[in-house]
Formats: sequence, C-alpha cells, structure tokens
Amino acid sequence: MLRIDMMSRRMFGAGLAAALLLTAGLDQVVAQGKYPSRPVTIVLPFGAGGVGDVTARLVAGELSKRLGQPFVIDNRPGAGGIVAARAVANAKPDGYTLGLVANGTAISAAMFKSLPVDPVTQFEMISLLGTFELVVVTGAESPYKSLRDFVTAAKSKPGSLDIGTIAIGSGQHFTAELLKVSASIEAEIVPHKASGDVMASLLRKDIDVVVEIPAAIRGLLADKKIRVLATTGSKRSEIAELADSPTAQEQGVAGLEVVSWNGLYAPVGTSKDVIETVNAAMREILADPAIRKRYLELGVQAEASSPEELKTKLVSDIEKWTDVMQRAGIAKQ
Repeated sequence: MLRIDMMSRRMFGAGLAAALLLTAGLDQVVAQGKYPSRPVTIVLPFGAGGVGDVTARLVAGELSKRLGQPFVIDNRPGAGGIVAARAVANAKPDGYTLGLVANGTAISAAMFKSLPVDPVTQFEMISLLGTFELVVVTGAESPYKSLRDFVTAAKSKPGSLDIGTIAIGSGQHFTAELLKVSASIEAEIVPHKASGDVMASLLRKDIDVVVEIPAAIRGLLADKKIRVLATTGSKRSEIAELADSPTAQEQGVAGLEVVSWNGLYAPVGTSKDVIETVNAAMREILADPAIRKRYLELGVQAEASSPEELKTKLVSDIEKWTDVMQRAGIAKQ
C-alpha cells in the first residue's frame, strides 16, 4: 500500500512538473506572438528636423498609440543613406528595427556599381508614408513665366542657362538631369550644398531656375520672391500653394515626371504577420484627415501602399534613374 502511494506521488509530481513546463511554454509562445511587446526603432537615413524626419515622427507617434509600444526614431545620416541601410539590414528580422526607404535609395542603387546593402533583396517592404512632386522655380523678376519659356530660351542659347540644385546625387539633381534630356536642352547644372544656398543663388540671380522640393520653397513663395514654373507630378499637386501650377507634361516636357516618396521597410526575413500588423496600422494613420492635413502643410501627400506596391516603386525607380544616367552620359561610380 505504501509502495503504491509513493508511486502515485511520483507520478503526480512528474505530471505537475510537466504541466508547469507546458504552461510556461504556452506563456512564452503567447508573449512571443504579441507584436510589438517592446519598443521599436525606426532608423532614418537623414538628420533631425527635415521634412522626412518630421513626417516619420508623426507616423511613429501614431504607431505608438495604435500598437501600444514606443516607436522611436534613430537618425543615422551619412554616406548616401548607407549607414542607416546597413544598420537595418544587419538587425535581427524580428520587427523591432525598421527603416525608412526613399527615392534617394533608388538613386543610390542606380548611381553606384555596387553597394554594401542591396535594397531589393535585403529589404522587406511595408508601406509608403508619403509622396511629393518636385518644382521648377525662378525668381519673381525672371523673364520666364513658364517652363515652356525656359525651355525655349535654353534652346535658343544652348549652354548659357543654369539650373540650380542641391548636392550631386540628390533627387533634385537627377530631376534636373531628366529635365535636360526630356526637353532636349543644353544647360549647366549647378549643385549647391543645401537648399538655403541654392535659393540664395537664385535670389542673387546667379542662376536662372532651381529644381527643389515643395518644402524648401514655401517661405519664398509666400513672400512672392519666386515663381513656380512647373511641378513634376503626373497631375496637379494637392498642396494648396501649388494647386494652380501646371505640370511639366502640360507644357510639352512629356518625360519630366518625378514623384519623390518615403516608405517603411524591415530587414529581409521579417515575418509576414509583423509586416501586416505595421501595414494595417499605417493605412489607418495615413487615412486620418488630421494627419493628411499636417502632411500637406509640410508639402507631402500622405499615401499608404501594400508591400508589393512599394517594392514595385523601388525597382521601377532604380530602372528609371539608371536610364536617366545613361541618357545623360553619367558614369556609375
């Protein structure tokens, strides 16, 4: 009788231990299955304070509210976005390190013979954040009233007119190259260190026109110190100050269509559940009228997408800028 009792106790103890282990295992699975269960870092390829940074921070704040964990911005500018891209590509693909991908990423992929990170194969796309066309502007006292006027003047005096942009390799610089090849004009592209520098050159009449992003020209446009000659979208802009400005295509420069964009991505191998969770939250955020209004105030049109649509956009832009380089006679670096 005593032996049976001891055996029963051992069996009960073993069963209890197994039950406890099973319960612990289930708790661990549940904990691992809930995303996010701790703070998420979003790595940005540029410094704090710019439009891309501000729009990303708006989304990060809303993701924190909707998903119940902090989404923290980590600014890592430098090396044409490679520093940030490498940080994300080398991170564990668990959804806790995300990154911001942009049309600048596509330009870098087109410019360089090889990169330490391949955005097509090492990034898992999540969603667009926003889009914005570029603008071609001139001084308020300029003789050019439209992009058509500038193109006509450039053709009549080949090589005598200047197009100002920010740094070589920027979206503005490549758009200026696309303007030249699309309009079949000869003009000198004059790169500047920053937007403030190129706009100062325009006001001094050192250059004839500037290709810029909407955010960089809003103050001068409001003060009526500059004039918009054209926007580069496929349709007229949703941004209030640009709504009446004709597109380049409307003025006969059919090939000049450029829409810049920013989006969110994760390291390759990140689970589909994580991608879908963040994507669904971003769709809600970017459909919010208050967020859309704030984005437009910053010169950006809020726009979400599927992961597949964002990857298609990235690949398409790499091909587009590669073609522009070939047509412009720019050698890969």
